[in-house]
Parts: sequence; structure tokens; C-alpha cells
Amino acid sequence: MTVTLHVCTTCRAGEVLEEDAPRPGALLHAALTGATAPEGVNIVGVECLSACSQGAAVALSEPGKWTYVYGRLTKDDAGDILAGAAAYAATTDGLVPWRERPVIFRKQSLARIPPMELPK
Repeated sequence: MTVTLHVCTTCRAGEVLEEDAPRPGALLHAALTGATAPEGVNIVGVECLSACSQGAAVALSEPGKWTYVYGRLTKDDAGDILAGAAAYAATTDGLVPWRERPVIFRKQSLARIPPMELPK
């Protein structure tokens, strides 16, 4: 399966911006898509992750794994985000050992959501 790295492209990261100004979330998305994504990681821009007071935000998910939402990120964090996504992709359950996570993933986690299971 493929890990999805969702990136909020509309995040203003708590900034007051002119209507046509680039959004911090869009800048983060551009930095991530401009880099080489880890194998098995698909980067997808989304309009809102509802983490507005904690933006810019991303979420890592894959069916059958825990989902994580991280916030207070900038385009300068792209390398650490991609390293964290690679570590997540290498797990069977989404649980990367705490010491193996990039520091931003240790300190800026907003939510951990259990895997969804389809009814049998």
C-alpha cells in the first residue's frame, strides 16, 4: 500500500494575509512536492485539515495504520517531514518508535487517530 502525506494548502499558520498572498501551507506543499518523496509516499494537497490555530499542518495515513496529524510546520521543515514519512512508511502499524521520529514529529504532534476497520 501507499502512505498518503496530506498537506493543508490553505493554512495561514495564524498569519493575517492579503487575499492573494501565498499561504504558508501552500509554500510547505510546494517545498514537499519539489523534493524527492520517499518510496511509497504520495504527497497530496488538501484544502483544510481543521488545524487552523496550529498550521501549517500535515497528516500521515495508510489503511490499517494509525494516522498522525502534525502542526506548526514551515517549508523549512520539508526534509524532516519527508524523513518522518519514510519512517512511517517502513512500519506495519504506523507506530514509529519515539526516538526514531524527527524532533518536529516528537514535539508537534496534534493528534493520533486509530486505524479504521471496515465492518465485516
